[in-house]
Amino acid sequence: MNARRKILLVEDDPDISRGLAIRLKGKGYDVVAAQDATVAMTMALREHPDLVIMDIGLPGGDGHMVMDRLARNTRTAATPVIFLSARAQQSDIQRALDQGAAGYLTKPYRSEELLSMIETVLGGED
Repeated sequence: MNARRKILLVEDDPDISRGLAIRLKGKGYDVVAAQDATVAMTMALREHPDLVIMDIGLPGGDGHMVMDRLARNTRTAATPVIFLSARAQQSDIQRALDQGAAGYLTKPYRSEELLSMIETVLGGED
């Protein structure tokens, strides 16, 4: 794994965001964070992350809207997105996958499962 991979973490719950950022940094990832949909788009364009991990329920718009905007921007269209959400309804999961999400995990999540998914998504890039 390239230790300099950058992950944009889009999560409005500060406890979840902080805990996940600590885990990801401990695995060698650079982490930048956004707490709402508007900041998420700004950060994605400015930081050029290798991966976005995003909640669906966000202030200023939901994760599906952010995903749609990322996909439409040539600078972020190829950036993979993993949704991490408390929404466990099949309709939310299917919508995310139909939008092109690289993965979808429900909260509460297992760290090992998320880290494995991140490695799978980023593994093919060098």
